[in-house]
Amino acid sequence: MALAEVLSTWFYCGYAPQAPGTAGSLAALAVGWLLHAYAAVGGWWFLVPAAILFLPAVWAAGVTARAHGLKDPRIVVVDEVIGQWVALAGTATLTWKSGLAAFALFRLFDIWKPFPVRRLEDLPGGWGINLDDVLAGAYAALVLWAAARFKLY
Repeated sequence: MALAEVLSTWFYCGYAPQAPGTAGSLAALAVGWLLHAYAAVGGWWFLVPAAILFLPAVWAAGVTARAHGLKDPRIVVVDEVIGQWVALAGTATLTWKSGLAAFALFRLFDIWKPFPVRRLEDLPGGWGINLDDVLAGAYAALVLWAAARFKLY
């Protein structure tokens, strides 16, 4: 349970007293900036760390949800990390403007849950916890990609 809790809460960001999902998204954005600055990760390459983290996140979220007896505990924020990285994949270049837009758009789609994002929550265990955020991130990435094509940032 200890490893699952560390991963599912994204190194305890999920224990933020207010808006733990937002805290998880901000932590993901910070890691994204570090990946961009020190490993030259940018654009669609943000899908690589998201993909690497996905199956461990499904496992960890499922373990934590069962341990707490909840379908999707507030403390589980690894799904926000993955979703935020998927959103960053839509940026043409990572700047403060595109990073802020990726953060805002991901949070918007994650909270609003347009069709079929909300339906993915019905999947069992860690699958439902994570896949809705992946799709919310994909919606954000699509908007960012389109905005870049129209030179809006």
